[in-house]
Amino acid sequence: MSESLPAAPKPGIRRAVVTGAAGFIGSHLARALLQSGTTVIGVDRRDPNDPAAAPNLAALHGFASYMHIGADLLTCAIDPLLFDADVVFHLAGVPGVQPSWGPQFSEYVSSNILATQRVMDAVTRMRVPQLVVASSSSVYGRTSGGPSVESDHPHPSSPYAVTKLAEEHLCLAYAARADSPTNVVALRYFTVYGPRQRPDMFIHRALRSAMTGQPLRLYGDGHQRRDFTYIDDVVRATIAAAAAPEATGVVNVGGGANASLIDVINTANSLVGRDIQVHVDTARNGDVLTTRADSRRARAALGWQPTVDLPNGMRAQMQALAQPGHRAAA
Repeated sequence: MSESLPAAPKPGIRRAVVTGAAGFIGSHLARALLQSGTTVIGVDRRDPNDPAAAPNLAALHGFASYMHIGADLLTCAIDPLLFDADVVFHLAGVPGVQPSWGPQFSEYVSSNILATQRVMDAVTRMRVPQLVVASSSSVYGRTSGGPSVESDHPHPSSPYAVTKLAEEHLCLAYAARADSPTNVVALRYFTVYGPRQRPDMFIHRALRSAMTGQPLRLYGDGHQRRDFTYIDDVVRATIAAAAAPEATGVVNVGGGANASLIDVINTANSLVGRDIQVHVDTARNGDVLTTRADSRRARAALGWQPTVDLPNGMRAQMQALAQPGHRAAA
């Protein structure tokens, strides 16, 4: 699904920088841009041969207009990467709620906040007109269960969410400066899934369990609900944000497929024709009960709405997992 239906960039994106290009979302975004004729500079600190990065970068092989730069944004010279760029898609960062509790938090701060500050300094200096930064629905924290609106007061429930909120505020603060040449749009992604999804994410784990017969560990009672968003829809929204008007600010990107973890298990059972053996464990710190996006601003500012429902999206992910030689990506 993702490989055959690229999202067309908005007119005028000649040259784009994608940070985190060896990641799940970054690689899908870079491929869609390349398929539509945009020159893409991909930046990622991971070794291209790393088992987590290699499957993502393999999707970009063969494109003459792609240049990959192996560099850490915390230490590298960023200005040369931005030369003549129309837009920077800043997706680099450390993901995951659970590892952010404890000693690894310093890595989250370094990658999600300190490196972002260096990117914003360089983007401003190089007068890049547009920056799109990847944020997360996790910044909302615990909610009443209704749709989260961008104007809601955020209550991050994990150290990871704290760093993502700080990251988007940092980017928007730079954009608000009187001398800033850069417009910033912060996209709050809601539970992105699809081919090459990180192996620790629930849909990947559920499908893998259904396909292999291995037990699935379920944290909590399974009634937690997520606004699952298919990767192709996320890519379309991200590219649309490159042409968003000034003062757009924060935008929810949610798939409208608000479903429980039990719903995901039942869908996986139906797709594979095998009942998953579930091992129930206690709920984990930082895991909220419900995420649900109010998508009105996305429709108004980006002209975007999701098109892929959960069963079809999970089917496409399952087909990718079934491919010979498939390796999980990060």
